[in-house]
Amino acid sequence: MNAVAPHNRLAVESYLDCSSEQTEVRKSASQRSWVVSDLDESKWLVKFDRAAIDELGRAADFIASHPVANMARTPADIALPHCTKHMKSLLDIVDNGVGFAVADRLPVDDYPLDVLVELYWVLGQLIARPVAQKRNGQMIYDVRDTAQAYTYGVRGSWTNVELNFHTDNAFGKQPPDYVGLFCKHPAMEGGVSRFCSLYTIHDRLQQNHPDALKRLYEPMLYDRQKEHNDAEPAVTLAPFFSWRGDRLRARANPSLVRKGYEVAGIEMEPELADALSLVDDVSQSEDLWYEAALEKGQIQYLNNSEVGHYRSEFVDFEEEERKRHLFRLWHRNTGSVCYDGAIMLG
Repeated sequence: MNAVAPHNRLAVESYLDCSSEQTEVRKSASQRSWVVSDLDESKWLVKFDRAAIDELGRAADFIASHPVANMARTPADIALPHCTKHMKSLLDIVDNGVGFAVADRLPVDDYPLDVLVELYWVLGQLIARPVAQKRNGQMIYDVRDTAQAYTYGVRGSWTNVELNFHTDNAFGKQPPDYVGLFCKHPAMEGGVSRFCSLYTIHDRLQQNHPDALKRLYEPMLYDRQKEHNDAEPAVTLAPFFSWRGDRLRARANPSLVRKGYEVAGIEMEPELADALSLVDDVSQSEDLWYEAALEKGQIQYLNNSEVGHYRSEFVDFEEEERKRHLFRLWHRNTGSVCYDGAIMLG
C-alpha cells in the first residue's frame, strides 16, 4: 500500500526535508553512536571553575542592578570570557560528542530567581539563538506539574507522568536544534532524565529490521498538540528519520505519530505500526539508556535531532516553593525566532 496515499484525503502541513538525501538510508557516524558502557561523567559534565563562578556572581549582580525588560539582554552586554569558554566546551560535547551535556552550576541560593533565569537566558545565547516554544511566542517555558490530566492538548511537561523517549517538537515545521533546561528545584522523588543516541537506535534498526527502517524514512502523520491556528490542520506530514549532510535529523516521538492518525481519523497501515513498535522495542534496550539526574542549579543541553530523552514519573514536595520546577529554552539558528520559523518575504 502506498504509505502517503491516505493523507491525500485531508489537509495536512507537510514538513518534509528539502534535502536530496531525504530518503537515503545510511550507516550512522560511529562517534555519535554510543551505548551506556561508552559513557561516564567525564563525557558530559562541564564544571565551572573558580574564575567562571566568580564571573557568574558579578554577572548576577550586574543584571540585578541594571534591569532590562523582556529578556532583551545579550552576551554582548556582559563580559563573560570564562563562562563563554565553558559553554563552548558544552556545545562541542552536544555537537560532536555524546550529544548531551550538563553545566554545573548557577548559584541558585545566592540570587533572586528572576536574575538567575536572565543569567540562564544570556548563557543560552552562547549555544545558539533562542526561539519561541509556543505559537503565542513564549520564549522561556516553565516545566512543572500543573495538576492537569495528561490528555489531548495538554503537554506532558505540564504533568508529572512518565514521558517516553522523544525529541522536542517532533511535529514542528522547524524543530529546535538544541533544548536547554535550568533546574530551580528537582522533584522529591523521580523526574530523572535519561538519554539515548538516536544514531544507535537507527543502526540497530538498520542491522535487524531494514524494511521497517525504510518505512521510517517515508512521511507519516504527527499530532500537532493543538499548537496551530483554528483554520490550520491538526496534523503534520513528515518522516521520522532524515539526514542533513552527515547529520541525522530525527523527529522521534512514536506516541505523537499514533495520535496523529487517531486525530486524522485514518487507520495506520500495518507497515508503519510495526515499524513504530520496533522503535519502541529497540529503545527499551537497557544498554542504550544513560541516566543523569538534573540537580538544583544545573543547566542541561541536548542535541534535539540526535539524542532522544526520557523523564521518569515523579512525586513532588507538598510545599509550593519546593516543587519540581525547570526552565526550558529552545535554540535554532535557521528561520526566524517565531514558533514555526516563518519569515515574511517582500
